[in-house]
This record gives sequence, structure tokens and C-alpha cells, in this order.
Amino acid sequence: MSFIDQFQLLSQYNRWMNQKIYSACNELSDADRKHNSGAFFGSIHNTLDHIVYGDLAWIERLRDDQFTPKSIGSVVFDSWEMLSEKRVSLDHEIDRWVNTFDASQMEAIFSYTSNVDKLTRSGPYWSLVLHMFNHQTHHRGQVTTLLNQLGIDIGATDIPAMPSFITE
Repeated sequence: MSFIDQFQLLSQYNRWMNQKIYSACNELSDADRKHNSGAFFGSIHNTLDHIVYGDLAWIERLRDDQFTPKSIGSVVFDSWEMLSEKRVSLDHEIDRWVNTFDASQMEAIFSYTSNVDKLTRSGPYWSLVLHMFNHQTHHRGQVTTLLNQLGIDIGATDIPAMPSFITE
């Protein structure tokens, strides 16, 4: 299996999990979504907003070779409707982007300056794309914990539970 195949699978997983989480969050009041529950970014809303921020930052860097600095703790989309709409469009954008990858691109060294500590880092392109997907999964795990604390179980979150794996 190639990096490209893996990233296409991770992109499908990203979209599926976001659909599950946003669907569950649609059932919450805005106050519940924005309640500071002590998570790293405080609330469900802010954590989901941070994932969007991270995805936008990595796509700007890796696909567009640019980056528009923003304060890492600031909210990009205060409105649930705007955040939800951006998530859907961004998931489709990620799907399209990973379908443009080629093998030589994956091994190329990519350099960028971190918005967090202003240090310049370099690594294989594939490792930074992998980081983007890992970042999403890490923070979605925090959101599923916050939802669980509210009594909401979004169900299975494993890749083999995706509809494309079910054969019966």
C-alpha cells in the first residue's frame, strides 16, 4: 500500500468521523457546544474550530505553499452554522487534494516556519500530511470524550467500522 492509498483512506475516515461528530453536535444547544468543559481548547465548539484551523493551516502550507498566520488559540468560526458549513466544504477539499498526490511528491522535503514557536522545520512531505490527519484524530478524540460526558455516544470510531468496510 502506498502513502497515497493511506492518505485517501484517512481522508475518507476524516470525512466519516466529522459527519458523525457534527451530527451529534447538531443535537446540542449552542450553550452546550460552547461550554468550557476543561478541554485543551475549552469547549466542543472551540476544539472543532481548532481542527478546522489546523486543516486550513496545513493545506495552505502543503498544497498552496503559503500560510496566513492566525493566533492558534483564537476562534476562527464563532457561528456553529459557519463552522459546520466550513467543515463539510473542507472535507471535500481534503478529498480532492489527496487525490492529486503523486509518489515523488511524498518523498520531497518540505520546509515551513511554525506559527507556534516560529522555528523552521523540514521533513518529508508525507510525514507532514500524516501529521495533519493525526492532529484531526487527536482532537476528535477529545470531542468524543466531551460528548460522552454529556451522555452522547457517537458509536464506533474505528476505520473498519466505516460503511465502506461493511460487506453484509
